[in-house]
Amino acid sequence: MSNVTVFGMGSFGTALANVLAENDHNVLMWGKNEQSISDINERHQNSRYLKGAQLNSAIRATADLQEAVEFADIYLIALPTKAIREVVGQIDSLLSDKKTFIHVAKGIENDTFKRVSEMIEDTLSPEHNGGIGVLSGPSHAEEVVIKQPTTVAASSQSSEVSQLIQDLFMNNYLRVYTNDDLVGVELGGALKNVIAIASGVVAGMGYGDNAKAALITRGLAEISRLGEQLGADPMTFLGLGGIGDLIVTCTSTHSRNFTLGYKLGQGLTLDEALNEMNMVVEGIYTTKSVHDLAEEQHVDMPITNALYGVLFDDEPVDQSVAYLMGRDKKAE
Repeated sequence: MSNVTVFGMGSFGTALANVLAENDHNVLMWGKNEQSISDINERHQNSRYLKGAQLNSAIRATADLQEAVEFADIYLIALPTKAIREVVGQIDSLLSDKKTFIHVAKGIENDTFKRVSEMIEDTLSPEHNGGIGVLSGPSHAEEVVIKQPTTVAASSQSSEVSQLIQDLFMNNYLRVYTNDDLVGVELGGALKNVIAIASGVVAGMGYGDNAKAALITRGLAEISRLGEQLGADPMTFLGLGGIGDLIVTCTSTHSRNFTLGYKLGQGLTLDEALNEMNMVVEGIYTTKSVHDLAEEQHVDMPITNALYGVLFDDEPVDQSVAYLMGRDKKAE
């Protein structure tokens, strides 16, 4: 039995908090939304993000950061990428010893192009860093919280941390594999969100299975090219953190990235689409990071480039599809 603090009260953080509690760990969730805190503490629900799902009654929630920091030696960081440095910095200021950090964020920082584990390592004082790992893979919160079979990957530069993550989360409905390629697992989780928005665009425009399959397949090729350039094992992208996560995010209405793309494909502007949604869409920020990083690394990523034009240069979606289909002939 371990004490775990979950920083973040979104859908996936909540679902994983429930897994931990079901596995008999002591769980405290931290966040700033008082309605969600009372919902969790009094009704054992988080109706803002997981409507109708009943949570383990042992889960508690607080807005007190000091309490959250002191509660546990293991921290699960379930926050949007853009909030990581701020919150981890606040945690670091309250620490007096080493803690283990596990994150489930799927993004790449704008401008620095750093992966989330690198952001956490940058922000933590060395004397507080007891190991950093990631849990990633095809795992919609809506299905995890109702105990549908799910498989994911745990990765870290430390085999002990990878094993810890596996031990914490694995049970009869959540199967956890370890993977020693931290770079590949983090990149796979982040880059698939870019392709998922594009997949939603294609679906929103009314195109069928042929177009979706082509987009996913060529999207995987883009992810693999950039990943290998950055030192990832290409085999990682054929696993749960790669093609597994890509398939589920590119095909499911549970995916906020797919949903955003679908709305864009139906003709909404980016602002109009976001106004209809209640969650952070990581793929928007990641598209900018990946576009700029690919240019810096001289890696060809046509789908990413086309989506960047739609999101940041107001290019029409049909024009972007025409660009992709009209590129010069080449070998696969």
